[in-house]
Amino acid sequence: MEAIILFAFVLAMLFIGIPVGISLGLSSILFITFFSHDSLSSVAISLFGAGQHYTLLAIPFFILASSYMSTGGVAKRLINFAIASVGHFRGGLAMASVLACMMFAALSGSSPATVVAIGSIAIVGMQQVGYSKEFASGIIANAGTLGILIPPSIVMVVYAAATDVSVGRMFLAGVIPGLLAGGMLMLAIYVVARIKNLPAEEWKGFGHLVRGGKEAGWGLFLVVIIMGGIYGGVFTPTEAAVVAAVYSIFVALFVYRDMGPLKGQTWTNDNDAAHARVGFNGTVYGVSFFLVWEIMSFFALAGSDTITGGDRALWGAIMSVVLAIFYVYKRSAKLEQSILVCLSAGLPIWGRNLSLMLRGFFPALFGEESRKVMLEGTKTTIMLMFIIANALLFAHTLSSERIPQMITEWMLGVGFNWFTFLIAVNILLLIGGQFMEPSGLLVIVAPVVFPIAMKLGVDPIHLGIIMVVNMEIGMITPPIGLNLFVTSGITGMSLARVVKAAMPFVLVLMVFLVLVTYIPALSTMLPYSIMGPEIVH
Repeated sequence: MEAIILFAFVLAMLFIGIPVGISLGLSSILFITFFSHDSLSSVAISLFGAGQHYTLLAIPFFILASSYMSTGGVAKRLINFAIASVGHFRGGLAMASVLACMMFAALSGSSPATVVAIGSIAIVGMQQVGYSKEFASGIIANAGTLGILIPPSIVMVVYAAATDVSVGRMFLAGVIPGLLAGGMLMLAIYVVARIKNLPAEEWKGFGHLVRGGKEAGWGLFLVVIIMGGIYGGVFTPTEAAVVAAVYSIFVALFVYRDMGPLKGQTWTNDNDAAHARVGFNGTVYGVSFFLVWEIMSFFALAGSDTITGGDRALWGAIMSVVLAIFYVYKRSAKLEQSILVCLSAGLPIWGRNLSLMLRGFFPALFGEESRKVMLEGTKTTIMLMFIIANALLFAHTLSSERIPQMITEWMLGVGFNWFTFLIAVNILLLIGGQFMEPSGLLVIVAPVVFPIAMKLGVDPIHLGIIMVVNMEIGMITPPIGLNLFVTSGITGMSLARVVKAAMPFVLVLMVFLVLVTYIPALSTMLPYSIMGPEIVH
């Protein structure tokens, strides 16, 4: 009876239009006040605990990293690299849009951010070469959902906080399913493209592919820093989020220069001598290689007793110098200039850029564009954390009334096994995902279904990936599918047209959900081979 009253409170408030966060918190307070033996002081303790939850501290920093990486320049570089990789296939531009969404998902951890950043560029590009607006919009709406499946994922952090499982294992668990989902979408596009004779881009050679990779490399290296740092034992997922935020700010403001006072200022100018540009580029490659070497070798060898930091730095310096000299040697042969002359001529370009960065450091960090990005990130963080805090209060109320245990006993009593239980979970989440924001729904449902899953022998990491995939599908199903509204906003199409365009590809994700649900190895193989099984206490 208590469960019915509590859920009735929540549904009634949602039905009359009260926001999700307030509905969860207010229904919990009313229930504790009038129907529970629990003290109202537990409300304050629960809300305070949400703010002190170490795992949840990762959310604002991942949101901040996503905000800076959502600049148009980063997305454009990823799209160019994706086109260079798969654009020559039939329907290649559409497949490249999916690949770009996969790469951006690994930078942002957010589905709406992925749709906005990639969709605002890719949809227009697809229309220009002959794709219909509906087809392009349907692809982006579906591919954007990969933002919460491919790590790092904000929704995975929420699940880990709600169930007290490892964020690191959740991130690893999302790798194979994320690649599989993206691959299935690209395969579906290829089949449609063959049937409809959709256009293919011209193959421009491996040189074009390498150039695209170099341009996108600074953004994509964020993935290496996050995943390598976590699994190299250098920092925790929460600390990784802080590193990601700092790195994203540096890349957006000072490397790509997509925003701030350095916006539009290139590293080399047209009036720089050709041999000076060659020398500068050679040293850039050398310095970049050294930084990458230092980071990667630190992740891999930080715990070594025989190889010191000095050894790593020495080997890195030697290889970097060799790389720089080799590049300048190959390029300077046509310019009839010696290697030393080229390298010396490149030093003033370094001086000019370092001077620009020093003078623009504080104006870039505290300028108008940075303040705007910070404000938008703060708004998103406050909205999300408010929902999560109230959802955790709701979860506390469920736990104090032993509602999950009662539901567990009932389901076991009527003969549920792991197979039928997962069917029930999928149905519940698919319905709930149509009406609620993913993080809020997950924090409500996870404490209820998690104990049941443990009783039935369902792996906790596998359950988490199932729930995240359901959240994906919920973001592209009406009436409250967030990606549908975002796609409608960036294309100017009506919501009904976007829904109609997205539905054929939703079927692909439904098949993917079945595979993830009943092939646990897709989720568990990678995390358990690297970190071992999750121990539930």
